[in-house]
Amino acid sequence: MERAFTPLDCLLPTAALRACADGGANCLYHITEGSQDSFLPDYISGDFDSIQPEVKEYYKVKGCELIETMDQDLTDFTKCLQILQKKIEKKGLQIDVIVALGGLGGRFDQTMASVETLFLARNITPFPVIVIQECSLIYLLQPGKHKLCVDTGLEGAWCGLIPIGNSCESVTTTGLKWNLTVNRCHITSHHMHQEKQLFPSTNQVLKFGTLVSTSNTYDDSKIVTVETDKPLLWTMAIKR
Repeated sequence: MERAFTPLDCLLPTAALRACADGGANCLYHITEGSQDSFLPDYISGDFDSIQPEVKEYYKVKGCELIETMDQDLTDFTKCLQILQKKIEKKGLQIDVIVALGGLGGRFDQTMASVETLFLARNITPFPVIVIQECSLIYLLQPGKHKLCVDTGLEGAWCGLIPIGNSCESVTTTGLKWNLTVNRCHITSHHMHQEKQLFPSTNQVLKFGTLVSTSNTYDDSKIVTVETDKPLLWTMAIKR
């Protein structure tokens, strides 16, 4: 059977450490049908209420470590990330970024749980955590200045900045078709090369019910900069 190219093909073979969170092992097993041995995880963790028995047995026989985590106050994704960080420290691995494949499709509550894990990740690991599924990528920008290079050729057309979990009183961007200049006293949107003031009230901020940047895109600079005073969710399209 011919298998479509996925991010697995470029990420897993070079990954320093590979893990599955419970039912994620089912997905890995099935989308790598015919070549499972080339994509074995180092460990699978979770409460094991979602992993299929035959999948669990297959990876057990292949020598993958199975780590049962029964804490129901945290999602399997969050618990998997905790274990991952401990293993990184124990092995002394040199890590640039942690990439999670999946978690943005299907049930909306589970998608929001993935976003929640990005907020919790700040206290779990010092490394950036990126979540990718199908054509979507999300990454939680921490307060401060960020430079995002969007010149790899893998970027899709759309992007957005979502003030989820908190409002943002000060956000400034460059490199977008519709840049943001948001502060507590002044909000502008540079739309179609024309600047207009939005919501001139001094109490307006970047938040739901006021202003959210969705369906945005890039200018020709190939670099996006974002400066924010609060955590801000960056989302973008990636080519499949």
